Amino acid sequence: MRALACLVAALAALGGTTAEGGHEPTFYPSFYPQEITVEALDPTTAAGLVRGNELHAYVGGDPFAGRSLPPGVRALESLGSYVVVSFDPAAPAVREPAARCAAAAGVAARLAGAPGFVLHPYPVTPYDPDYLEHYDRVEAARRAYRDHHGETPSLRIRPDGAFADRLVAAPAPAPGWDARAEAVEVAGLLASAAAALTGPVGPPWLKAGWFHAWLLLSGSLDEAERRAAAAIYRRLVSGGYAGEVERANLGRALVERLTRRCARVVLGYTVRREVVNDDYSAGVENVAADSLTGLDSALFVRTVKLKDFPWNGWLRVGVPARAAAAWNPVTGFTDGAGRLVWAALGDPALLPAPQSGRWISNRVTAAAGPPRAGAGRVEIPDDALVPEPGTGALRPAGPGRRAEAMLTYRALTSPFHDGTRMGVADVLYPYSFAYRWGAAAEGDAGSDAGVAAGTALLREWLAAVRVADITTATRTYGEDLTVTAEVPVVEVYLRHPAPDPEGAASIAPPWSAVPWHVIALMEEAVRQGRAAFSEAEAARRGVTWLDLARDPTLDAALAALVERFRAEAYVPPGLAALVGPDEARARWARLQQFHATYRHFLVTNGPYRLQKWTPDSVTLEVVRDLAYPLGVGGFDRYPLPLKASVTGIADRGDRLEIRADVEQIEKFQRSYQITRVPLARAGPARGPREPACRYVVIGGDGSVRALGAVAPGAAGLFVVPLARGRLAPGRYTVLVALSVSDNLVAPEIHVVRHRVRP
Repeated sequence: MRALACLVAALAALGGTTAEGGHEPTFYPSFYPQEITVEALDPTTAAGLVRGNELHAYVGGDPFAGRSLPPGVRALESLGSYVVVSFDPAAPAVREPAARCAAAAGVAARLAGAPGFVLHPYPVTPYDPDYLEHYDRVEAARRAYRDHHGETPSLRIRPDGAFADRLVAAPAPAPGWDARAEAVEVAGLLASAAAALTGPVGPPWLKAGWFHAWLLLSGSLDEAERRAAAAIYRRLVSGGYAGEVERANLGRALVERLTRRCARVVLGYTVRREVVNDDYSAGVENVAADSLTGLDSALFVRTVKLKDFPWNGWLRVGVPARAAAAWNPVTGFTDGAGRLVWAALGDPALLPAPQSGRWISNRVTAAAGPPRAGAGRVEIPDDALVPEPGTGALRPAGPGRRAEAMLTYRALTSPFHDGTRMGVADVLYPYSFAYRWGAAAEGDAGSDAGVAAGTALLREWLAAVRVADITTATRTYGEDLTVTAEVPVVEVYLRHPAPDPEGAASIAPPWSAVPWHVIALMEEAVRQGRAAFSEAEAARRGVTWLDLARDPTLDAALAALVERFRAEAYVPPGLAALVGPDEARARWARLQQFHATYRHFLVTNGPYRLQKWTPDSVTLEVVRDLAYPLGVGGFDRYPLPLKASVTGIADRGDRLEIRADVEQIEKFQRSYQITRVPLARAGPARGPREPACRYVVIGGDGSVRALGAVAPGAAGLFVVPLARGRLAPGRYTVLVALSVSDNLVAPEIHVVRHRVRP
């Protein structure tokens, strides 16, 4: 409350500024709601609470499924699940690839028109940012299914899951089956690719359709096909391509390889519908939803605003099921309720952009290092640090080491919830942790398969890390209050090329959502055999899945460890050179005080703090600390994604000229209206809000020959270059789609047949 009082006093003055700014914008730390309650509610109860203006949102489901929405309720849609069919390789009717492909078309015909099912026989969907690059093949697959009139074998189909039960009217009698139909939830599929400790950060290709195809289909391939597909996949995930054209062709080749033998087939998808209370007074606004995970995203809690409060207010959110997964920031928070709680508690280095495949800077910013020199590689400084596999010790790199790429990060530090000041040791310790627990031999006391999977990408790419500098950032509030924070400048050296530095920034960012002493506390509990980081490892060892809040027995053991560590001024071996005994003792004492107040050890640096919980609900309170570097409004461009549409295309021989309309938002009081205006008459928009025209040029052999994006010219036209010299003489198919504010979801795609004359 003391910090909040200071904040109110500061706002009563002239507001806050950054040290570099020439103006004084108001700064209100953290995000809009002052309290968030997440409750497990069945759909019937949730529907009644939404109608009665007692519930603001229902995340992960639709309490009005099969019914029209009542007044004052708004729906948001996202990709819900992939509907797939797998074939039993031993079943005589589908032993051959041709028979499986024909059978898949037959199953799709049976499912067409089923409630909630969208026929889409290709694994890259309109919700994926690379959809445009696959559109010609999507259309070919649709035509093949639509025109299929061949003989379809009679199949015994086994439904797997509630949704498949609804789709398949006559389940196969046990035990035999020829095909299995199931719906694979997108949120769960992608959660397995998220990294530990740095928050819900995933690989650069987290949202790419070719990556989803790999996750869905690679496990069903025979050994030879999997090797061939893995070779392509390996190039995509290791920067093994010369540019965007080659990357696009590799993505197309991977999907073709994964789908050619129809061992497992994506037949279509479902659309997730979630609801928010849109009442004029009691509802919420400014709601950002992710194209793939909907409201189950970090941006939702960072943008949502109660209409009755300029800021603050009590946000009440429903979820379909209790938080059952363990609450630990390494491999926990894996269910729907847990992901939402962690989205508020943990502050990731970067956030996935909600309507594209890009990444948004959150607690770190990244820039590419200097151009490559010498043999096309970057020299690693002698004093850079290399984590040692098995121990996690940070060793000097020494002379003669080189990397393929280097990124320079600036980390926006702030105090953790226990009052300890974030420093270099906190930024670096996740690297040590990853190499200690992820790189140990399987079965060793210091190994965990869940940690190994979650840190595999980091360990494969990371060559070295170096703290190049520690600068300071100062913000002033009024005349009497300033806040100064350290900003570590960290160089991260990568083993693989980084053709897209913005995307590569998500691979190994120098960041931790929890302090080093909490990580060390978890490590010691696991080392002593009291718990395990991951659910699978806990089951294998017969111990509890590590939970920092809800396990009374483990809580007592952790409290005893904290007291011992305080007395010993314990520092984990990986940080011996960075943390002294006085700092260590102070850290453990602060953690003791935090535990005495809040009765848990879930300390983070996020915008919200765990306040209380029951089996059915969790309450989070905002942290209005002026040292927190992010504030309300920081992500307000992401709600209400806009679109653009083509109104005319002229083929000028060496170029396409494209006219367009763009959507604009007209706001008044608590309402808004989206209007369409010709681009030539639209107001100026620059940076991320500028409309863009994306294009893909496909040659007669089916390969991508050119792609790119162009901004509108002075006359309000998009000009797509198709000149000779760039393209060889011949016939081409040009795919064109427009976007606004980086919104690549469900684009309106136009196909132009173009000829380059000799």
